[in-house]
Amino acid sequence: MSVSLAETAEDVSKIAFGFMASKALFAGLHVDVFTRLSENSKTSGEIATETGVPANRITTLLTALTSIGLIDRNDTIYSNAPAADMFLSRESKYEFGDYLRYQIDRQMYPFLSQLNEVIEGSLNPDAVDSYQHWMSDPKQASIYSEAQHAGSLGPGRTLARLVDLTGTRNLLDVGGGTGAMSIRLLEAYPDLVSTIIDFPNVAEIGWRFVSDAGMVDRIRYIPCNALVAEWPTEQDVILASYLFSGIPGNEVPRLVDYAFECSSAGGHFLVHDFMVEDDRTGPPMAALWQLQHMAFTPEARSVTPGWLKGRMEEVGFTDFREEEMIPGMTRLIHARKPD
Repeated sequence: MSVSLAETAEDVSKIAFGFMASKALFAGLHVDVFTRLSENSKTSGEIATETGVPANRITTLLTALTSIGLIDRNDTIYSNAPAADMFLSRESKYEFGDYLRYQIDRQMYPFLSQLNEVIEGSLNPDAVDSYQHWMSDPKQASIYSEAQHAGSLGPGRTLARLVDLTGTRNLLDVGGGTGAMSIRLLEAYPDLVSTIIDFPNVAEIGWRFVSDAGMVDRIRYIPCNALVAEWPTEQDVILASYLFSGIPGNEVPRLVDYAFECSSAGGHFLVHDFMVEDDRTGPPMAALWQLQHMAFTPEARSVTPGWLKGRMEEVGFTDFREEEMIPGMTRLIHARKPD
C-alpha cells in the first residue's frame, strides 16, 4: 500500500508537535482542570469562573485537551476522558499528576533545551550534568523527590505483586529516593526491613514519607551518593529502581558486580528501569525517557534487557526473570545469587 506525501507529513507533524501536547497536559494540571471535572461535567465558562482564568484561554486549553483525547466534549459541556479521570484527577487513588506537574514539567523539560549541546559535546561544564550536582540543591531535590514519590507508589505496588520475597529479611534499596518502593515492599512483607542509600537532601525529604507510612522502625537511610557509598553486605534483596538510566554507563557493570558481592547466598537482585528492546526498535516511551536522561547525564547508557542480563550473568547471577512493569516504559529484571 502506498503512503501519500500528505499522510507522511501528518505523521511527522504529530511527532514534531508532540511537545505541544505535553505542555497542554501540564497546563491542564496547573489549573487543576482534571480534578474540577472529576465529579461533574462543566462548561468552559464555569471552569473559567472557578480558576479565575479568562474564558478565552480556558476555551483554547480545553480545545487542545479535547483534541489529544484527555477531555471529552458534548456540545458545550466538558468532561474527563477515562484515562484523565483515573490518573490526572486528585480525587483518584491512581493519580500521579504531581509527578507530571513538578518533575516532568518544571525540571525535565527545561533540561531538554541542552540536549543538542550534550549530543555534540559542547555542553558548558557548569551545566547540571549529574544527579549528585542536581540533588545538592535543596529546592531542586525537594521538587524532584516529592514528585518521584508520587510517581513511584504505583510501580512499587506492581513490584510487590510481581516478585516473591518470602523468607527475606533485609532489603537494600540503592538510590531509593523517598522510599516509595521500599514502603510498598515492606507493606507486602511484614518481616522485611530496608536500608535506603540516597543523597542527604533526598534522605531528609524521604524520612517524612517513611514517618507518614509508620515505618521509622523498619527503614533506615545511608545519606550518601550510592556510587561512592559503602553498601551493607549479606543483603537478601538488592533493588536498583531508576538507577542505571541516571548514572554514567561505565558505572553500571561495576554496580552489578558490587550487588553480587553484597548479596547473601540465594539473594534477589531486582533492577527496574527504562529499557528498550534488544533490537532497539522501541518502545517509544522507554527510548524517549532514555534520551531525556542523557540531557543531564551525558554519559548515560541506553540499556537493553539482553545487555543487562549479560552483565549480570558474567558476575554470577542466575535464575533470570523479565517482566514489564510500566507498559511501554519500564521493565524489571529479577535474578538470584546462587545458594
